[in-house]
Amino acid sequence: MRNLLYSPTTLRTSAGLLVLRLIAGAALMQHGWPKIQNPMHWMGDAVPGALQACAALAEFGGGLAWILGLLTPLAALAVLVNMIVALNMVHIPHHDPMVAQGLKPSMEPALLYLSIAFVLLLAGPGSVSVDRFLFGRRERY
Repeated sequence: MRNLLYSPTTLRTSAGLLVLRLIAGAALMQHGWPKIQNPMHWMGDAVPGALQACAALAEFGGGLAWILGLLTPLAALAVLVNMIVALNMVHIPHHDPMVAQGLKPSMEPALLYLSIAFVLLLAGPGSVSVDRFLFGRRERY
């Protein structure tokens, strides 16, 4: 279980993962903030309230978990699934372009968060994280 939640990394890799976690986590929290305010009804009646709440929690809570580096692979998995669902329910059916053109919606944010979630799922949070404190060895870097 320890290896699943924390994998040792080099200092350079940990610094890169920290920057990625902080920026992507803060942005993801901003996407999730309006949803977490009304977690059961932000999509109307199109989707059951419990699933809407899961999506809101994945975005807001997942972003917070990324920032802290807390249960990072689990948060990354939740975000990854959330972005796959967003792409399949919203962006692909609406034929949104891959990259934003003007103020029109695009797949770009969902694809970026999906990619970041995939990296964090595989690489883990790095050594500057709560996961390292809880699950990693106590050696000094």
